[in-house]
Amino acid sequence: MQQVISGHWIGGQEVASASKEFFECENPTLGQPEGRFALGDEADVGSAVAAATSAILVWNALSPTRRGRLLMRWGDLIGANAERIGKLETSQNGKLANEMVLQARSIVDWLYYYGGLADKIEGRVIPLDRSSVLNYTLREPLGVVGVIMPWNSPLMLAIMAIAPALAAGNTVILKPSEVTPASAIEAAKLAEQAGIPPGVVNVVTGTRDAAEQLTNHPGVAKIAFTGGVEAGRAVAVATARRLAHSTLELGGKSANIVFPDANLKQAEAGLLAGIFAAAGQTCVAGSRALIHRSLHDQVVEILVNRAKQIKVGDPLDPTTQMGPIATRNQLKKNESMVQRAVQDGASLAFGGVRNNPPQFPNGFFFSPTILTGVRPQDYIAQNEVFGPVLSIIPFDDDEEAISIANGTEFGLAAGVWTTNLQRAHRMARRLQAGTVWVNMYRAMTFNSPFGGTKSSGIGRQNGMEAIDQYLQTKSVWCELDEAVQDPFVLRT
Repeated sequence: MQQVISGHWIGGQEVASASKEFFECENPTLGQPEGRFALGDEADVGSAVAAATSAILVWNALSPTRRGRLLMRWGDLIGANAERIGKLETSQNGKLANEMVLQARSIVDWLYYYGGLADKIEGRVIPLDRSSVLNYTLREPLGVVGVIMPWNSPLMLAIMAIAPALAAGNTVILKPSEVTPASAIEAAKLAEQAGIPPGVVNVVTGTRDAAEQLTNHPGVAKIAFTGGVEAGRAVAVATARRLAHSTLELGGKSANIVFPDANLKQAEAGLLAGIFAAAGQTCVAGSRALIHRSLHDQVVEILVNRAKQIKVGDPLDPTTQMGPIATRNQLKKNESMVQRAVQDGASLAFGGVRNNPPQFPNGFFFSPTILTGVRPQDYIAQNEVFGPVLSIIPFDDDEEAISIANGTEFGLAAGVWTTNLQRAHRMARRLQAGTVWVNMYRAMTFNSPFGGTKSSGIGRQNGMEAIDQYLQTKSVWCELDEAVQDPFVLRT
């Protein structure tokens, strides 16, 4: 039986779309419809902006400490409902329930962290030569923030933008992916239960049109976007055209580099987790394995043997190690990019085919895939797959590793596997990436900044830096002396 969710969440209540139209989601494990959701349009976005604009005064009438406590209470409620939310996301994106539930539980940390920062936003007094003048700064919210998020970690990525935005005093409109809208609505309802005023957190579900309407709306002061590069460029152009703000977290083609002195057991685990965890459907996927030539054949053999053992199946089963691909289109993209790589001269060491378990004949399953003989300039080495496809590229020395790793338009993340302390820090400095992991991979936390360089994005999420991106500074000047400062009166 289909799950039907009939509306957006605007101004503290569930409302039908203005057009009364719906769109349908699919369960990637079953390959069949999962639910129907309101199809947002210009009118719906306009209603959400009006609600969020009205709520700004109410939200900022609360003390920063009070706002922070409400964010923490919201975190508690999400944590209490983490299992339900996580499994709801699994039913829509096919990622392992273990991971989705863990993500939902970790959201508590983000809301506690930014809730704690809400009353620590401070201006400063500027020292001036004129002692009679007091000059100080105020840190003020931007206004209404539009949050446009993808399907791979839907609620966690959304909270990474929403938490600092709310802590800074803004109100938000979340436009979740049309693949995974359910958890956004559930979280918005929990925000109301936590005592966050109606209109502070709004959700408009829909397709690309709703996202474009939100991006172009003159009442939206900032867009926080996570997604593909081309869509991110479109957001940047649209917001720049009307002089609005934007934070962009875009794609990656991250290099996972294994040096001759690496701990191979550690590297093996990191390489596998970097690409096959979450079925490669993460922006930081270590999709390029740069292996020192002296280790190349050995590492390939190890990875192929391990890939053969990965249990692909029902993401709700705790023993499953890799679930399905999230969408039909993404499954087709995986297939076509692997086929092109082989046509370009790569060899298929393992996988590269659909891999449906018998009980899920219509699901969107794809085998863990390993390609060898990939050249740094090949299409597969330069473009994001967003699937469980690993390209292995050999290198001879540190300089070549740096050249290959930096030789794409992306700069989101990188991994370095070495026991040489000097090399580790040298590589960390020279790699063009917003995050560099040394002897580990795919780690993230609420208080450490995250973001990309080059085409991987603009701005930072997480940590103290993130909250600054939802604030603007006002400079206030006060003359404290009663003497008249008239420039047209001659002084003797």
